[in-house]
Amino acid sequence: MFVDKAKIFLKAGNGGDGLVAFRREKFIPNGGPAGGDGGRGGDIIFRVDEGLRTLMDFRYQRHFKGNPGIKGRSRSQHGANAEDSYIRIPPGTIIMDDDTGEVIADLTRHGQEIVVARGGRGGRGNCRFATITNKAPEIAENGEAGQERYILLELKVMADVGLVGFPSVGKSTLLSVVSAATPKIGAYHFTTITPNLGVVDVGDSRSFVMADLPGLIEGAHEGIGLGHEFLRHVERTRVIIHVVDMSGSEGRDPYEDWVNINEELKLYNPGLEKRPQIVAANKMDMPESEENLASFREQVKLVRPDLEIMPISSLTRKGIQELLYRATDLLDQLVIEPVVEDVPELKERKVYKLDPKDDDSFTVVRENDAFIITSAKIEHLMQRMQLNSHEAILKLGRILRAMGVDEELRKRGAVDGTIVRLGDFEFEFVEGSSYY
Repeated sequence: MFVDKAKIFLKAGNGGDGLVAFRREKFIPNGGPAGGDGGRGGDIIFRVDEGLRTLMDFRYQRHFKGNPGIKGRSRSQHGANAEDSYIRIPPGTIIMDDDTGEVIADLTRHGQEIVVARGGRGGRGNCRFATITNKAPEIAENGEAGQERYILLELKVMADVGLVGFPSVGKSTLLSVVSAATPKIGAYHFTTITPNLGVVDVGDSRSFVMADLPGLIEGAHEGIGLGHEFLRHVERTRVIIHVVDMSGSEGRDPYEDWVNINEELKLYNPGLEKRPQIVAANKMDMPESEENLASFREQVKLVRPDLEIMPISSLTRKGIQELLYRATDLLDQLVIEPVVEDVPELKERKVYKLDPKDDDSFTVVRENDAFIITSAKIEHLMQRMQLNSHEAILKLGRILRAMGVDEELRKRGAVDGTIVRLGDFEFEFVEGSSYY
């Protein structure tokens, strides 16, 4: 089964907690703090594997969780960092953030890697909080939570040559006679509903990958027919072979077919208009094909005199070898990398974001006789702090006072004994005290 879109959830590993411990050894009085730091949580990394051709694996596994860091140990020993988790994806995969729609990466080469979800930092142990005035701190930090995000994966097949054209013009038949691919072939429209790939051996020690793309119809750029589902795969091809039914067996005019398909490609992505193109005038074994070809050449010459038109017959294989030689020659003249610069959403851009942990803003809301404080920075601090000691509570109170929370509570009418809620914790406000 061919799958080219997937939505998955990633949760990088949490950092390990720091430890509160003290050195206790014989003949060493006043050993001091000896709690080690926690290890870093594991990142989640996407890696390109050229052996994959579809996103089928993500149809059954949609949640990925990174490895957590190890908790700090006594004797100031650092907890072990967690191993990173690697997820294999096929070349040509675009990675996007589901919430913002931002393109994170466009990976096309084997072995390319990108960190998509970063593991959390390990918490600091109490030996890191020792000062000249506090030589035996009982404070340690929890590990930072790993990054969580929903990711959209979109695959655009990596092929050197793409076959485009109306349904039933012979694209699948052409692919089947030039490669070992076995696409479905039938005398009805939209026989091909997924891209088929085949390796073409030209016969002179050269080869390339050909893709049979599902048939397009007028209005495809707006989603009509298979529409956007497979138009995007054309963007990856370096050379386009436009297959046209010269026999007119479907009752359509070959020239109008050629114009309509080119217009759909142009409307979907203007860059496709500049892509090298060869017209494969197919079904030349049918009656009236020669007359239609002569008329087709005259009409095309008026708009694109440089366009190459090569008569072929997939049934008798006449002209097939010449078509393959010409396509290979064009590929040799082009750069190796697929052309993706014309896709607007793939242009590189730097996005600047405010980290909530660095935002000192907060809000105070009164609810009956209690005050509720909300702040991204305060919530982050409370997640990191191990609020199970009096010393940790004192430190939190000093931080809140420095941020101006005390002053704002007084303005709102807080007095001794007023309940103050911070996340899942409740404190009593004490006027003139150094803590809540």
